Amino acid sequence: MEKVYLDNAATTQVRPEVITKMQYALATFYGNPSSTHSFGRSAKTAIEKARKTIAKYLNAQPSEIIFTSGGTEADNMILRCAVRDLGVQTIITSPIEHHAVLHTAQELEKECGIQVSYVKLDGFGNPDSNHLRTLLAADDHKKLVSLMHVNNELGNIIDMDELVDICKEYGALLHSDTVQSVGHFEWDLEKTQVDFLTAAAHKFHGPKGVGFAYIRKTSGLRPMIFGGSQERGARAGTEPFHNIVGLEEAFIAAYDNLAAERAYVSGLKSYFIKRLKEELPEVAFNGYSGDLDHSTYTLTNVRLPFDAQKSLMLLFHLDLKGIACSKGSACQSGSTMGSHVLTAILPEKELQKPSLRFSFSKYNTKEELEYTVKVLKEFSTS
Repeated sequence: MEKVYLDNAATTQVRPEVITKMQYALATFYGNPSSTHSFGRSAKTAIEKARKTIAKYLNAQPSEIIFTSGGTEADNMILRCAVRDLGVQTIITSPIEHHAVLHTAQELEKECGIQVSYVKLDGFGNPDSNHLRTLLAADDHKKLVSLMHVNNELGNIIDMDELVDICKEYGALLHSDTVQSVGHFEWDLEKTQVDFLTAAAHKFHGPKGVGFAYIRKTSGLRPMIFGGSQERGARAGTEPFHNIVGLEEAFIAAYDNLAAERAYVSGLKSYFIKRLKEELPEVAFNGYSGDLDHSTYTLTNVRLPFDAQKSLMLLFHLDLKGIACSKGSACQSGSTMGSHVLTAILPEKELQKPSLRFSFSKYNTKEELEYTVKVLKEFSTS
C-alpha cells in the first residue's frame, strides 16, 4: 500500500461530480455575474440557485447565506463586524478554538480595546457551562460568545441547543465556527437559533477557496469588504462562480448521502480505535476523540506511548510509508509551537508523548487503517 490519506480534517478529496460541475461552469458560464447581459445573468442565476439550495438544507433564508473565500474570512468578518456594528465589548471564547477565531479576537482586543474572556475547560476540553454563565453575568457589556460546534483537533461536540439557551438567557450573541460540522451533521437554524456560523467547502469534498457565513437577517452587520454590491451588498468582489457551483454540488451530495456515509465513516473510526487498542494497549485518546457518542465520527486524536526522542521521527516515518495524518490543525503546520489545543488540556508529561490526528472520509477503507496500525506497531518495536 503506497498512499493512505488520513488527514481529512485538514482538507478532503473533491468528489468527481463536483469537478465535473465546476469544469462545465468554467467552460459555459464565464460572464461576470454582475453584468446585465445574458452571459452575466446566467452566472448570477446559478449563484442565487446555490444560495437557495444551502438555505433550504439549513432551514434558513437565502439572504442569510453570504459566500466567502472560506471559514477564516467568514470568522474574521463576523467577529470584526460584530464589534464595529453591534457594539460588542466582550468576546467570550475558549483556549482551543481555531486560530481564525482566537487570533481575530486577540487583534480586536488590541485594536478596539474590547475584552476577551476564555471559558474554562474540563480535562477533556469541554467548556464549563457554569463558568460561561459567570462570564456572561459579569457586567452589562454587550457580549458575543464564539465556540465551535466540533473541535477541529479533538472532535469534541458541543451541545448547541444548550449553548443557544444560555446565550439567550443573558442576551448574548452566538457565533459558532462550524467548519468541521457543516456537511457532516444536520442543521436546522430555525430550531437551533445561532446568530452566526461559518463553513468551508473543502471540508466536505468541495473546492478550496470558497465557503459561506450564515448571518441571521436581524443581526445588523454591515460589510467588511467594500467596493461593489455583490453578495447583496454584504461582500464586495466578483464572485468565484465556479467555486460557488462546486460548493453547492458538494453540499447537496453531503446531505443527500449523509446517513449512509456517516454510518460507513463511523465504522472506520470504530475499527481504527479497536485495532489501535489491540496492537498498542497503552494508547490514549485526547479529549473525547475515542468516544463515538461525544465526538465527531470523522476524526480521532491519538496519544501514542513513545518516548520523546522516538517521537521526533514519527510523522516523518509515516510520511515515508505513504500515510498522511497531522499533529493538529493544518493552519499551524508551519509553526514551531505545539498544538495550543493539547497544551490547554494535557499535563506536561503527556505533552511529551506524540499525539496525531487521524481523520477519515468515505474514500478510506479498513485495509488502509489496518496498514496504518501495522506501521505504527512496527515503529513502536523498532
